[in-house]
Amino acid sequence: MTTDSKNVSNSPVKEDNDEIDLMALLFAILRGWKTIVFFAVLGLIIGILYSRYVNPTFKSDALIQIDQKSQSISALGSNISDLVSAESSKAQTETELIKSRMVLKPVVDLLHLDIRLSDPAVGKFDRIKSNTTTVQVNIPEGVTLKTSDGQVQISQFNVSKAYLNRSFTLVRSNKSDGFLLSNGFDDFKGQIGQAHVFKGVDGIIEITVNDLPVNDHGINIVKLSLQNATESIKSALSVVEKGQQTGIVELSMTGNSQEQVSLVLKEIILSYIAQNESRGSEETTRTLSFMESQIPILKQKLEASQVVFNRFREKYGTIDIGQEAALLVGEKSQIDSQLNELKLKKADLTTYYTEEHPLVIQINDQLKVLNNRKQEINSKVAGLPEVQREFLQRSEDVEINKEIYLTMLKNYQQLKIVKAGEVGYVRIIDLPINTYRTIAPKKLLIWVLATLLGTMLGTMLVLVKNMLRNVVKDPERLEAKTGVPVIATIPRSPVLTRFSKKKSPNRLLAYADNNSLSYEAIKSLRTNLMFGMPSQGRAGQRAKVILITGESPGVGKSFISSNLTEVFAQLDKKTLIIDADMRLGELHKVFNMDQHNGLADYLTQDTTHLSRDTTQLVKVDAVQESGHLASFIHPTGIDNIDFMPRGQHPRNPASLLANGSFDHLMTELNLHYDYIIIDSPPILAASDAMILAQHADKVLMVTRYDDSIEGQLVYAVNQMNKANIQVDGIILNDVQQGIMSKYSYHYSYAYGNNQ
Repeated sequence: MTTDSKNVSNSPVKEDNDEIDLMALLFAILRGWKTIVFFAVLGLIIGILYSRYVNPTFKSDALIQIDQKSQSISALGSNISDLVSAESSKAQTETELIKSRMVLKPVVDLLHLDIRLSDPAVGKFDRIKSNTTTVQVNIPEGVTLKTSDGQVQISQFNVSKAYLNRSFTLVRSNKSDGFLLSNGFDDFKGQIGQAHVFKGVDGIIEITVNDLPVNDHGINIVKLSLQNATESIKSALSVVEKGQQTGIVELSMTGNSQEQVSLVLKEIILSYIAQNESRGSEETTRTLSFMESQIPILKQKLEASQVVFNRFREKYGTIDIGQEAALLVGEKSQIDSQLNELKLKKADLTTYYTEEHPLVIQINDQLKVLNNRKQEINSKVAGLPEVQREFLQRSEDVEINKEIYLTMLKNYQQLKIVKAGEVGYVRIIDLPINTYRTIAPKKLLIWVLATLLGTMLGTMLVLVKNMLRNVVKDPERLEAKTGVPVIATIPRSPVLTRFSKKKSPNRLLAYADNNSLSYEAIKSLRTNLMFGMPSQGRAGQRAKVILITGESPGVGKSFISSNLTEVFAQLDKKTLIIDADMRLGELHKVFNMDQHNGLADYLTQDTTHLSRDTTQLVKVDAVQESGHLASFIHPTGIDNIDFMPRGQHPRNPASLLANGSFDHLMTELNLHYDYIIIDSPPILAASDAMILAQHADKVLMVTRYDDSIEGQLVYAVNQMNKANIQVDGIILNDVQQGIMSKYSYHYSYAYGNNQ
């Protein structure tokens, strides 16, 4: 494996390449799958709770047919429809009429839909826990609501205008048959089962309470205004014409009670039918009223004309007239009859239309023609002898008045009979029935949508996090940002990952996963360091000192340090690994050893110094055994590897490292080892690394792929540079392989897998 930073990425990142940016977003989403799944599950849970919180919604529907308007009733000697063209009642107009207050008000009054009851004891959690809650039932006898402590029954609740839409509290008083009605200002006491009229500050209150819950269980009651009550009905009512010009109207209504919805919808239909029948008989009623006013007048005219004619005959006896005169008299009689009939029709039409209406104008034209002909006849009759003319006139008046009177009387009787059997032009096809099928909530749909919304939210959070949290990913970008080469990329070891999930002790790759790419990457790092290391250590010393640190905790520096030590030892090089993280170092767990008698214990021996000429410690005080260097260095059981643990937890590790004792220690250790690996605390957590770096030939910084913050790494390198410490290389640790990683390895084999 090559460790050149230019070879660690298959394709260089170009920040201006939109395609690569989209791929980066995709990989960011895939890497954040746990967050997305969490929010998806959270959305599903919320959807389930919401579907339990919402009461089920039921639907009832009905069909009515709007027919052609029935023909006008034959009256006054002819059919008014002969003059008025019949037009079909438009279904769209009727749909709006059905939703009018004229139709809905009788339903509101009949079923007490303007009375609202609610149970304040039922909270949101109770709605979720019980899945459904009881809804009030409205019937002609009153309003009922069931509660946990009994039911509420109200048969009457009327208030003054000032109390409309205001909430009252109703509670049984003293566990007796009494009740207390309160609105926060007034308190009214009454007896259950009795009608009461209370006089409050803002008006009159009429109420009849038939039953109340026990245990001081209060109930909220509101009297809605007609506007609010009808608007509530209209919000749940749908009236549409099925198809175009079919005349079939579908009525549907939704609500939380199947029986309630069906009952309200049925009453709406019946109210509309009643209003329709009333409108259908209105013409007949108005015609009858007109005829009733005219019949007595016509009768009086007939009787008066008969009296005058009888007196004339008594005076002159019977008079003979010629044939021509008789024909003129007959024609004049017909004209007079037609004139009277048209006048009656005009009088009837003017109750509906103005003088400018075409029908009224038509009748006026007919009247003009008949009057002209009547004048011609009168001119001819004027040539007859005076006695004959008077005889003709008197007989004519009698005949005309008699015909008009009898015709009016006959049509009046016919019209009364027809009115009794007259119906509207609306026919009920289907009345609402109880299906008990819920139309809402659609639980499956809610769950799916809630899950999708949760997934979308999780995805957005992942993307936002990815944008705000610029993590370490691309080696070339790191080199450009820090000016330090990436000398190694260490893939994640699946075996050690499984060990960590099982909380197994940490193990070296050589023993746990020696065929992995991770192990080969460690060996490549060793090779890189060997070729880049000076032939001798500092000041011509034997040992080569390598300091391994990181920008922050958790980057895997201890993993790199321990495994790098092991691969150096394979070369038959005597190697020492020092756990210099005296605060939180855990290298002792890698080697299954104890943390005591380590670096901190050695440095706290302020009476100890090292001789440069011998391997033995020179004691200043009586504590000889504890000051021997060998007591602080422990064999690991692995060939060529010794280990110095962190020791006890000191008060100020940085001060211990800077007081000179550590200089003596490193001077002595350089005489006995080929390689010394120092595991340092993170740079951003402590200043220890800057002190330890003074003794190192190579300073390496470990960072974790897709976890470490790029800005923190850059800051850590800058801090080292400010301290005149050169960071020789960056190790990109825990690189994840596969499609979920933008930076991925694609090896076709691993060492040790060949058969």
